[in-house]
Amino acid sequence: MDELSKKIEDPVWAARSLFERGKATGSSANLSFVHRGHIYITSSGTCFGRLTKEDFSQVTMDKEHITGKKPSKELPLHQMYYLKDKKIQAVVHTHSFYSTLFSCKNKGVVSGTVVPSYTPYLKMKVGTIGMVPYAEPGSEELFGYFKDTVDYYDAFLLANHGPIVGGKSIMDAFYGIEELEDSCRIALTLED
Repeated sequence: MDELSKKIEDPVWAARSLFERGKATGSSANLSFVHRGHIYITSSGTCFGRLTKEDFSQVTMDKEHITGKKPSKELPLHQMYYLKDKKIQAVVHTHSFYSTLFSCKNKGVVSGTVVPSYTPYLKMKVGTIGMVPYAEPGSEELFGYFKDTVDYYDAFLLANHGPIVGGKSIMDAFYGIEELEDSCRIALTLED
């Protein structure tokens, strides 16, 4: 097995795990990782529950499509995360229930960390959470809002849309998105 095939095993596992536990539905989520200076991102319209190694698109850091199917329309969000910090080597974006619900209820908040740290783990495992104002998914407006916010926080809630988390590896990003989802569930439960 070559190095890339081995590296794709964790993203495929993480995607299926998220799907099987109801944290990603249909074809709405996307994830990516960096390998030898290129971004490998899930293709447009892929389902986390059926993800295979053939479902990744290879693109340059300048978003030039090299091989594979058409990349996710949210590629620019991933690219901006990678350009923000070279330590970030993977990004996971879902529309998980509690994070999305939290982003709908709290979309007016645009400064400061928006998800309370009722337990120490959100701050320890993820860091600060920023709120990105609503714009249509995949739109230039959304990418502009994300660009204005990306340098100030560690992870993000896209208003009325869902969470996006980066990490040093796909497993690090996976653990981060899980922690963010759980923290949003706790916050919504305690604040109601």
